[in-house]
Formats: sequence, C-alpha cells, structure tokens
Amino acid sequence: MEASFEFDAELRPKVGSRPARALRRELKIPAVLYGARKEPVGLIMSKPQVDKNLENEAVYSHILVIKVQGQEPVQAVLKDVQRHPSKESVLHLDFQRIVADEEIRVHVPLHFLNEDTSVGVKKGGVVTHAQVEVEVACLPGQLPEYIEVDLADLDIGESIHLSELKLPEGVKVVELMHGSDAPVVLIQAARAVQAGEEGEEGEAEGEEET
Repeated sequence: MEASFEFDAELRPKVGSRPARALRRELKIPAVLYGARKEPVGLIMSKPQVDKNLENEAVYSHILVIKVQGQEPVQAVLKDVQRHPSKESVLHLDFQRIVADEEIRVHVPLHFLNEDTSVGVKKGGVVTHAQVEVEVACLPGQLPEYIEVDLADLDIGESIHLSELKLPEGVKVVELMHGSDAPVVLIQAARAVQAGEEGEEGEAEGEEET
C-alpha cells in the first residue's frame, strides 16, 4: 500500500458535548483512540489535517499513524467518522489501535473494472451497484487498500456475489462469515431499470396525495 496517512493529536482533557463544540469553533476535531487492551484516550486533532486526509478514500482502509504529542506514534485504523447531518462537516473520529497478530475488521472500497466494455453493457444493459464497499477481517499486514471487481464477462441478468470476489490471501468477507452471500453488482436490462424507477415515482406520488 503506497499511501500513508498521519494524524497529529493532543490529549483531550475534557469530554462532553460543550467542550466538543468549543473545540470545533477553534477548527479542531475531537477524537477517541481505543483498543489493544488499553484504556480509551480522548484526542484533539486539527480540522484542516483531518479534512485533507479524509479527501482520500484510501484513508478508510489503511493503517494510519497517530502522533500524540509527547508520546510514541501509534498505529491504528479509522473505525468511524461522525458528520453533521446537513453540513457534512466532521464532528468526531473513532480510531482503533492495532496489534500485528490480532485480526481487525475494516470496510474496504470496491473498485469496479470494465463496466463500459462489459458484455451486458454492450448489449444495452445498465450496471447497478448493490454495494460499494465490504467489511473484511484480516491481520493488519494483510489489509487491502481496495478490492477489484471485474465486470468484463458479466451479461444482462447476471450478477457478482460476495463469494465471487477475488480476495488477497488471509482476507475474509465478514458478511460471508455470517452466512449471507449478497450480490455486489448486477447488470439489468434498460427497460427493467426504467420500469423500476417509474414504479418508485408512482409510489412517491401516491404517498404525497394521502
């Protein structure tokens, strides 16, 4: 994995909604670092640095370096980003410490290949993404940046399921571990997609009239 991400942080002495709001007014983001059988630690991070790192989708599926002022750097993964419901600004970050020999669970993005040149699209089909990321379980050193899904041979009416994903060695899909083999992507006939959209519009209009 070529990309690398660092988050500089200070220890956060006060927790709660009021101190958190005060931090955000100062262009700082509250965060928490937990895991590895250690006590959770409240952190303060720079909003500009956080925003810049989060612009890259790879930050969500990489081992990150948390540099807490006055302490040794810590390796972690980003577990959750809380955003404002309307402004989309970052409100809080959750990081999990990692241990080299302990399995982690991380959401990894899917990269879809050969969509425009797939068999089904050449026949007029429409690609529908059922999922754009999957949760995987693996050791930290095996964490993939993304998982490729090749649509080249996919025809109209066909789909690719979780069990058909080509995974790196040591990587498992969490949903499959729970017995669910859901579709990831499918190609539908254009008329079927159009009919579905018209049906949804009709339902919405009916709800508005009641």
